[in-house]
Amino acid sequence: MRTFSLRLTPRSAFGTPARGDTLFGQLCWMMLRRRGRMRLTERLVGYTEDRPFAVVSDAMPAGYVPRPQLPLSRLGDVDVEQRKALKARTWLPVASISDPTKWLEESRSIKTAKQRSQPHNSINRLTGMTGSGAFAPYQMDQLWYTEASMLDCHVVYDPDRIDDAEIAELFADIGNVGFGRDASIGLGRFDVDRGDRTLSTSDATANAYLTLAPCVPQGGAWRSEQCFYRPFTRFGRHGAEAALQSGSPFKTPVLMADSGAVLAPLKFTARAFVGRGLGGDASLSRSIPETVHQGYAPVIGIRLAHAEVAR
Repeated sequence: MRTFSLRLTPRSAFGTPARGDTLFGQLCWMMLRRRGRMRLTERLVGYTEDRPFAVVSDAMPAGYVPRPQLPLSRLGDVDVEQRKALKARTWLPVASISDPTKWLEESRSIKTAKQRSQPHNSINRLTGMTGSGAFAPYQMDQLWYTEASMLDCHVVYDPDRIDDAEIAELFADIGNVGFGRDASIGLGRFDVDRGDRTLSTSDATANAYLTLAPCVPQGGAWRSEQCFYRPFTRFGRHGAEAALQSGSPFKTPVLMADSGAVLAPLKFTARAFVGRGLGGDASLSRSIPETVHQGYAPVIGIRLAHAEVAR
């Protein structure tokens, strides 16, 4: 498996946060539209058997990764009065990831986007007006990025099944048509710069993994007492035309470990991703039995300080 990075520049508000599992779903839709169903079906062979053709990270502030979700007490001496402010510093420069003693000092609170409520109206076609019930005005949250915002998205891929040029092409398609909710009315647009970036995941002293997207660690060989994560429930929905043709757009909820999870294995080995591929057997969707969900996440090898973790 190889890893390379894309830099995304938002060109509109987003209706959906750009998380790795939803970006992977959109990547599959773009492959279906550009290359055809057979191409996508071939690439998904072995997906639920630890052989994904691609694993996509969240879109994160450029040059940063999530600060490891460790208790503050594991990060150093903390002033009780500063705990709230320190908890808000959730982003860590990539250059600082190899030195655990600097994780708290170097972490930052970065606001690349502001959340705003956008009013919407549903029109009763019989009266030409809004009303009550299904036709009542309502509001939906949107993420508005600053003009200078740039986001990094890291993709782990199998070069025997897909290359970085095709991935960049598919991401450009996503950016052109829009990502996530309300893409049809202009949300989720972004430009893509593939550049020559990559994310180093090699550290000779690493003994745990830092995840860069929500993942499903259940069933892995972990040292549970040295794993730290925030639970995240994905209430998934089918996208594109499947939302209209499937009969029901809703998928089975999935319990995941949120991005920034620290997972310590019983025996550490260098690898580019962890987690599980879900679905393919009607467990995620009765209306589209072959539906899969990215339960994998790209990872960086990190060293847990002040802990006895087996290598």
